Amino acid sequence: MSPKDRIIVALDVPHLDEARALIDKLGDSVGVYKLGLELIYAGGLALAEELAKDGHRVFLDAKLLDIEATVERATAAIAKTGAHFVTVHATDRKTLDAAVRGRGDSALKLLGVTVLTNLDRADLSEQGIEMPPLALVQERARLSQDAGFDGIVASGKEAAALRERLRNFLIVTPGIRQAGTDVQDQARVVTPADAVGAGADYLVIGRPITRAKDPRAAAETIAQEIAAALSSS
Repeated sequence: MSPKDRIIVALDVPHLDEARALIDKLGDSVGVYKLGLELIYAGGLALAEELAKDGHRVFLDAKLLDIEATVERATAAIAKTGAHFVTVHATDRKTLDAAVRGRGDSALKLLGVTVLTNLDRADLSEQGIEMPPLALVQERARLSQDAGFDGIVASGKEAAALRERLRNFLIVTPGIRQAGTDVQDQARVVTPADAVGAGADYLVIGRPITRAKDPRAAAETIAQEIAAALSSS
């Protein structure tokens, strides 16, 4: 992949017209457009179909988690949009197996969500989970791979340890912030260079690009950082 193809830009905006305006500005400067729950519920599935028909790769960050029949049918419906990626919470094997059945023989790639990047050990403890984040991420990554998923979503803080164990398995890393910038609502963040150096295949980047004065220039700068990290690894 080229450096720009590794960039998944998060279209975390509430309205379709805002999303389309960003897409017009970014064009081919990024590899994948990610639609999260906010935009999905604002008519984003139609936008996903449009983008896919226009040849763009689309990431539907649906974070599926429900009874097996519901997850299976939801995954099948998402596959029909032409989306390239979809996320499923990797909390249990029943959920993961249902997504695999729903995907069927389509080209949709399944990504298991391990531990959200805004959570730390104290947050997990509140949920009754006493495992440290890394151990929990590794366990959920194992469940995802065993179920037949294509990859996982995990913080760059865990990417290096995961890459040691996982071969031919995608690592998608959110919580990306450039050095010296505000981490905002994220708890486990890394720079683009650090994420790539740790073994991440794709970087999910939202506000550093979408809220920049010039989103395309911001994306191109990050692509240059990725290229430099790849050349030095």
